[in-house]
Amino acid sequence: MAAQAGRLLPSTVANLSAWRTANLPAWALASIDEMVDNASWAELNDRFYRYLEFGTGGMRGRTIGAVPTAAETGTPGPLGAPEHAGIGSNLMNDFTLVRATVGLYHYVEKHLEQRRSQKQPVIVIAHDVRFFSRHFCELAASTWTRLGGIAHIFDGPRSTPQLSFTVRWLKADCGVVITASHNPPHDNGYKAYFDDGAQVVPPHDQGIIAEVNKVALGELGAFLTTDLTRVRTLAHDADDAYLGVAAKAALDQDIFRKAGLKAVFTNIHGVGGVSSVPLLLHAGVQVVQVPEQVVFDARFPTVRSPNPENAEALAMAVALAGKREADVVLATDPDADRMGVAVRNRSGQMELLTGNQVGALLAEYRITKYKEMGWIPSAGTQSAAIIKTFVTTPLQDAIGEKHGVKVINTLTGFKWIAAKMCGYENQLRAAMGAGFDYDATPFAERARLLQQHSTFYLFGDEESYGYLPNDYLRDKDGNAACLMFAELCSYVKLRGLTVPEYLDGIYLKCGFFLEGVINIYYEGATGAAKIKRILDTYRAEPPTAFGEVSVAKFQDFGCEQIRDADGELIPVQDLYIVTLANGYAFAARGSGTEPKMKFYLFARENVASAADLPTAKTTARSTLERLKVLIEADARRRAES
Repeated sequence: MAAQAGRLLPSTVANLSAWRTANLPAWALASIDEMVDNASWAELNDRFYRYLEFGTGGMRGRTIGAVPTAAETGTPGPLGAPEHAGIGSNLMNDFTLVRATVGLYHYVEKHLEQRRSQKQPVIVIAHDVRFFSRHFCELAASTWTRLGGIAHIFDGPRSTPQLSFTVRWLKADCGVVITASHNPPHDNGYKAYFDDGAQVVPPHDQGIIAEVNKVALGELGAFLTTDLTRVRTLAHDADDAYLGVAAKAALDQDIFRKAGLKAVFTNIHGVGGVSSVPLLLHAGVQVVQVPEQVVFDARFPTVRSPNPENAEALAMAVALAGKREADVVLATDPDADRMGVAVRNRSGQMELLTGNQVGALLAEYRITKYKEMGWIPSAGTQSAAIIKTFVTTPLQDAIGEKHGVKVINTLTGFKWIAAKMCGYENQLRAAMGAGFDYDATPFAERARLLQQHSTFYLFGDEESYGYLPNDYLRDKDGNAACLMFAELCSYVKLRGLTVPEYLDGIYLKCGFFLEGVINIYYEGATGAAKIKRILDTYRAEPPTAFGEVSVAKFQDFGCEQIRDADGELIPVQDLYIVTLANGYAFAARGSGTEPKMKFYLFARENVASAADLPTAKTTARSTLERLKVLIEADARRRAES
């Protein structure tokens, strides 16, 4: 009757029918009955209108429903977590997790067969501190071993970058991290990695998705109880190995003790303290942690969002830095793949920096340092590269040009940066021939060989606070980023400067660059339709002007053939870059991890001298704010059209 009255979407009805006949546990059936009895049609639509998409990097979504049922709540856990992850085809729960793991296993098994390998498929699984993370980790490992594979897990929460490294270190066939990064507490996720330690890209992504989609609901029941008898728990040498390579993020090991740097660190209740704090202490940084945020806590109770992009998430650390007269605040997100910072300015106040600013600072410092060390020519080389995303500040393109090094722009997502790194690695392997051990080659020698036969990776980053210093692993690394930024702060301190002053020096060389972002959230089934309308109408009816500023160039990455600085074709994606007549620009795309439409705005003003810099900053800020209002209004109109 609800379907006939239009209260339930046709896809919801179909999926509900399939799930009710799939031999679900009693609590799951009771949950569905409770929602039907309570006429919770919106909740049922959001939970069942689709299958939680196993996208090109995995899946992420609610693991606790907006309205948890009594059957799901059961006997709550110590932090108030329901007894069961929410039922629903569009939720992250035991059923969708097992389905994803079975599909991943079958793909890896076929991949090994194609390579004529007789080995058992090997997986490494890590998890963060979120609700159900440990349970999901163990259930996935149990599923893998039941299928006939070898599964390695850690003895507790570990960071995403450590998973990336460990896949390579163990020469595993794939990896998974159970995390939803900085999403709200009710979410969790499943990030898939391949044998290079990077998130999956073509052709593996579509192959895995196809295998996941083949897994029928009826197959899942055999895997829903956890059996750890054949699951292998990694020893502490795995931690030592990761910390050893993360420490190599520092290019000048002596600079920390010379500077006497004082840092306040917060892991915002996540896993960052496991590795970031030992790295900093071993380097010689004086570290004070925010005591209220040290403990693992899936509720993230001291912040509205555990996102180091948000000033509020760093507020306690900034206050503590003021009391302790610290030089810098360093913060990592729940799975420690991203880092946010605040630095002390000339007036003595703590000043937050954006991800774009941090990336520019690190790029400038590290290229300069590599030249001082003699690792790259003083005039630069096109055989060494910064790799960034199209939506990351063009200031880095200008920095690369000034230094004479190559700048590669990729699609959004660190997996595309990792894919370029993998390509450079493979070029060197082909040049060196059989028997060459890439990972065992000393880093300095590897840098020389890459410049001779391929491209040496100098640094890579995303505007969303993700940075990676070298190619020992293949995902952004918040732990190594803390060490990198502490080195930069030490360098600046020894020169008698502040970090904002060092950044101004970059602006004087390259021009003033400023970035902004617009996030428009649209939840659930109706929200997904609105995001799609925005994307579709941008293609069908591209914008021609915003106020008095006309559009000078419109790039549609879904239709045009666009190549990077190596001449390689950029994969097709619903990404648009709009360049305006005043030289400003913006990019538009749907978020791959959250229910939102994202716009990235870029301002640039010429700077002839230090005296011009304040005016350039003021002009850029005011112009960008006017554009944000116009772009958002246009997007909301398109969403409702």
